[in-house]
Amino acid sequence: MKFNTIMPNKLIPFYQKELELVKDNLQLNDFQNAWHHLERAHIIAQKYPCEHTFVHWKMLQFGIKIKSTNEVIGQIPRLLIGGVKSFVGHIPVGNTGGANVPPLKPMEIPKDIQKIINSNS
Repeated sequence: MKFNTIMPNKLIPFYQKELELVKDNLQLNDFQNAWHHLERAHIIAQKYPCEHTFVHWKMLQFGIKIKSTNEVIGQIPRLLIGGVKSFVGHIPVGNTGGANVPPLKPMEIPKDIQKIINSNS
């Protein structure tokens, strides 16, 4: 069993860029694009416990901001368990992390993110 602990340095700028775009879009009240970048950050981070958990924290905050009971309730178990699943390498690859998708459902990774992951991890 492989334990994942630290995001590779080469991936960090891509992860951070997605989180910056979340912040920028939230400042513009562009919730649709903010969510899109949260999902992208989740895909990049999901193998790494700290970053994965942080994205779920940001998704929980997003759910509170838009007053989505569904998202808030959906993020709580993800926040508590997501990092553990990352640590032991048991993740649904490509899952976007929101309460709108089953937490264990693998999903297709967008081609640009797949390229980033393949080239930098």
